[in-house]
Amino acid sequence: MEQAISKIDVIEQIKRFQDFIDSNYYNSLLENARKGNRFLLVDFSELSKYDPDLATELLDSPEETIKAIEKSIEQFDVDGLSNFKIRFYNLPQSQHMLIRDIRSKHINRLFFIDGVIRRKSDVRPQVTSARFECPICGNIINVLQLEGTFREPTRCGCGRKGKFVMLDKELIDAQGIVVEEAHENLEGGEQPKRINVLLTDDLVSPLSEKRTSPGSKVEVVGVVKEVPIISRSGAKSTKLDLMIDANYIKPVEGTFYEVEISEEEEKEILEIANDPKGYEKLVNSMAPSIYGYEKIKEALLLQLMGGVRKVRMDKIVSRGDMHILLVGDPGSGKSALLKRITQIAPKGRYVSGKGVSGAGITAAVVRDEFLSGWALEAGAMVLSSDGLVCVDELDKMSSEDRAAMHEALENQTVSISKANIQATLIARTTVLAAANPKFGRFDPYGIIADQIDLPPTLINRFDLIFPIKDLPEETRDEKMAKHILALHQSPDMQEPEISTEILKKYVAYARQKVSPRLTDGALEEIKEFYLKMRKSGGSEGGIKAIPISVRQLEALVRLSEASARSRLDDRVTRKDAKKAIELLDYCLMQVGFDRETGKIDIDRITTGITATSRSHILIVKDIIGELETKIGKAIPIEDVVAEAKNRGLDEDKVEESLERLKRSGDVYEPRRGFLSRI
Repeated sequence: MEQAISKIDVIEQIKRFQDFIDSNYYNSLLENARKGNRFLLVDFSELSKYDPDLATELLDSPEETIKAIEKSIEQFDVDGLSNFKIRFYNLPQSQHMLIRDIRSKHINRLFFIDGVIRRKSDVRPQVTSARFECPICGNIINVLQLEGTFREPTRCGCGRKGKFVMLDKELIDAQGIVVEEAHENLEGGEQPKRINVLLTDDLVSPLSEKRTSPGSKVEVVGVVKEVPIISRSGAKSTKLDLMIDANYIKPVEGTFYEVEISEEEEKEILEIANDPKGYEKLVNSMAPSIYGYEKIKEALLLQLMGGVRKVRMDKIVSRGDMHILLVGDPGSGKSALLKRITQIAPKGRYVSGKGVSGAGITAAVVRDEFLSGWALEAGAMVLSSDGLVCVDELDKMSSEDRAAMHEALENQTVSISKANIQATLIARTTVLAAANPKFGRFDPYGIIADQIDLPPTLINRFDLIFPIKDLPEETRDEKMAKHILALHQSPDMQEPEISTEILKKYVAYARQKVSPRLTDGALEEIKEFYLKMRKSGGSEGGIKAIPISVRQLEALVRLSEASARSRLDDRVTRKDAKKAIELLDYCLMQVGFDRETGKIDIDRITTGITATSRSHILIVKDIIGELETKIGKAIPIEDVVAEAKNRGLDEDKVEESLERLKRSGDVYEPRRGFLSRI
């Protein structure tokens, strides 16, 4: 009797679904069938309005209800409607579930989650059911494959056990992804939770797959299911894993900077922007507990604001994100600055060079336990796309791991080719990095550039570089001691002029609403500074020093745009350009000043070899060439030194030049005290 009632209920359900499709989605159904699309998108709110009981049944018993609606589609007298999939979207907010809140009571119910795709496996076929034949009686046995391991029939009705003949099997395309909670939804110190999501059929089509790259923010509608954990011995554990069998997945468009801002907050933001001292208040609110570093704090504010990303007609992209490197003595407050900026950034991540690998910061190919095989996992720079990542202890990372950052810093992409997985991920990330000097502490009398233990190719990717030196200075030391001790006495004394929450929303509002354009005045100001700097290089031995390059020119543009954004102005004025020039000039004087020539030489940082050094190398090479014609292949080093002294080079410079020539492979020592050209 109960079975009969159940049967009637299903038939009635199919009939009601058919009426709903006929009145709301019949034309869409025909259009999809004509295009060869094997799915139909249904707005849940429309179903809820049409038949609230059906909508409730869908939420409480999704698998049975979805089968009924898919069966109802087959009832239409139209070719090509078999195996049609129904995809639901726009579920009520009551069905929104945080990943960390999913429990056993939610199993076999329909919910939707949102988060960032952390990992994605390859698309592989998966068996859903298989038919077997008994070799004795010819009976056909259908076995559903609902678990991770392939199941065969245990026995037939005739009494036979094992060794059945498989006739055929049904396959679907399947892909596993791992969705992680969005970083901006977490409270401080919380570990983001993850969940496995199974995508099948049209959800893994080539078009859909492009929208589910690691690092993408998505919304997933699906049924919560349990997955048995199989031990190494093959036994099932009493504990179960949770997963989501996806019904629909939608990429969330837009940027992470689109945070909710109330009318009162917007009013407060506009008041700050219109305040004559608004910019000063913003700078002072960056890190009020850290004494000094006004220029650095100003630069960090502009970094948060960012420049404008531009895509030209030839598809060449100019990044708007600015990268800043802080190189400072131990205890100078670098890590504290980075932690503070992570709190202010609407989407900020903090990683330490000691605890992160190249894969952890860019991307990696890892073993996938969910569907078995290999999967692509996104690192910190990909997950922080449209946000900011703070990399502390950059100098502690291995050279291979640092090399992985090169592409992400300049091109804002991460390319990977491992284990038959080839992909390019988007990493539109602003990078704030900190490192210690080569010898632990800056030598106040040495060249700063020589004390930064990072490859020139990596340093060159940063728009601004700030050395932070901890030098004894009575007046400054007294003020700092007073400031720090007062903080310990009254921890809440140094409250920022603008609260952290409003500051965060100010940054988000500026990034979201303002896209400043350069005025003719600003353009002229930047051009004049660039040309003036290029002319000021001077020359050493015929080699002209390069005080500024095109990279710094682009950095000036980004800084100027960020300055306009900080005022919520869509015009970049001369004042903004001058502010940018002042910051860049300060950095260049700190790291690019050549004491020998009294000029700025950007090659001191970008290549590690100054114009002066290059001229010395050329002189030494000429001497070696001349002596070779007189003496022969083996040239005494003392003869080279003596001749160089006659040309105005001291012994230290000669030795430095010879060492560089040896490293480059131009010369070698055939025996002690002699040189030969290769």
